[in-house]
Amino acid sequence: MLRAGKLSAGEIADAFDLSGATISYHLSQLKKAGLITESKYKNFVYYELNASVFEEMMLWISQFGGKDHEE
Repeated sequence: MLRAGKLSAGEIADAFDLSGATISYHLSQLKKAGLITESKYKNFVYYELNASVFEEMMLWISQFGGKDHEE
């Protein structure tokens, strides 16, 4: 979802059938892991993918694919 750009917490919550508290918890965990960043504008909090950390994580995960999965 965040590949396209910043989204507010409300916009993210609208995409899932989960409570606001559950969405907030998961966003805080992603933020703690450094996978997303947040910025505040007026009364809204916007979340954005931290692309550099996400790319590092994907490279790390790809090492477990073995030689059959290499391109």
